[in-house]
Amino acid sequence: MKQVFFILLIVGSFGAQAQTKKVVADKIIAQVGDKIILQSDVTNAILDVKRQAQGQENAIIPTECQVLEGQLIQKALVLQAMKDSLTVNDEEIENQMENRIRSFINSYGSKEILEEIAGKTVYQMKEDFKEALREQKLADQMRGKIVDNIKMTPTEVKAYYNKTPKDSLPFYESEIEVSQIVIHPKANKDVEEYVSKQLYDYKRQVESGSKKFEQLVKFYSEDPGKTENAGQYNLNRNDKNMWDPAFLSGAFRLKEGQISSVIKSKFGLHIIQMVSRSGDDAVVRHILRIPPVTDEEIKETKQKLDSIRKKLVDGSLAFGEAVSKFSDDDGSKFSAGAVSGKDGSTYITMDQVDKEMVIALKDMKPGSFSQPQVFTDERGSKKVRIIYLKNRTEPHRENLKEDYNRVANRAMEDKKSGILEKWFKEHIPTYYISIDKSFGACTGLEEWRKAAIEARN
Repeated sequence: MKQVFFILLIVGSFGAQAQTKKVVADKIIAQVGDKIILQSDVTNAILDVKRQAQGQENAIIPTECQVLEGQLIQKALVLQAMKDSLTVNDEEIENQMENRIRSFINSYGSKEILEEIAGKTVYQMKEDFKEALREQKLADQMRGKIVDNIKMTPTEVKAYYNKTPKDSLPFYESEIEVSQIVIHPKANKDVEEYVSKQLYDYKRQVESGSKKFEQLVKFYSEDPGKTENAGQYNLNRNDKNMWDPAFLSGAFRLKEGQISSVIKSKFGLHIIQMVSRSGDDAVVRHILRIPPVTDEEIKETKQKLDSIRKKLVDGSLAFGEAVSKFSDDDGSKFSAGAVSGKDGSTYITMDQVDKEMVIALKDMKPGSFSQPQVFTDERGSKKVRIIYLKNRTEPHRENLKEDYNRVANRAMEDKKSGILEKWFKEHIPTYYISIDKSFGACTGLEEWRKAAIEARN
């Protein structure tokens, strides 16, 4: 039962993803109670992990043995959840299915391409997802019932740290905790009106038949994604967290083939063409133009941030309050402006911030605020910000003083894993278990194989 918690995460993340066409040769390779596991379940789970990991360095690809163990664990959890009368909300399952299907359609470009690759219709995929998602949810609930109320005391954290060989403790490079207040300079009305007139001219050219919308996207749109999708997107009316409200609302007022008036979003000005629509789903194209800001608008924004900085320095305004009141950065507005790494940690290395921030941080001390800084974001837009350096660590071997939360999190996961392992050792003998002999060499399945032998006797 080694790496139980890790394997559970693999199954939970990839157990109900879109499947490519099933392998021709298929068979039952394991069974827990009345729940069967097919060879294709294992094969497709690994293919899904590989697909998700494309382009990632040092991606962990599970073995067939690990995936089978994960599947056995999930089936056992599902059976126990049913025995304990745990339930799953049907509406939640339906919403997750819709979200996954939309995600796949966006990834592959269209519903037709997705159906061709999957070898089944969207309706069939939803039916396949339904039971897989239900089992995943039940397994998650049962796992939560087993481990969610576990507590970790400081004494336990210290004991966990002390039993770890010192040469096995991770070494951390210098890290920083940094937050920011970001304001987007607003283009003046004359410039905005000029860009708006250009967009209306594009609209007239398409409607008169002199130009195709796709041609104008190629030449004029400032959407960075246009090289990959030619300005085309799949929308759903309910995806309000994924799309700018003005853009989404403007799109769904259109009929097929119709082009919108100029719409202003947080990204700039758009015209949208409705390509096709079916209920709450739609395919649209758009042209984005970003009205340029002048040095004058940037100067005004810097002056505004300078006055905010003075209040921060004299203590009359808390940084979190300033972020809430003034910041235009949606990504950090609700985390007090904190800049996070890909793993969600607020401790990041210098190579995880943009080059302008690196320059600003060079001479800053913890607890200090930068002068208003102009920078260019990933979309090529100029913005202005104040940077707050909360903390800076020196390169060091992990220790309890500087890395207590990291150690505590690792200790908690180890404790949960141990409790799960104990739970499975107690419960595996209560299930009917069958494992195909082709998996006889898998380490980690000893308890399951022992139960399988007893089930046959």
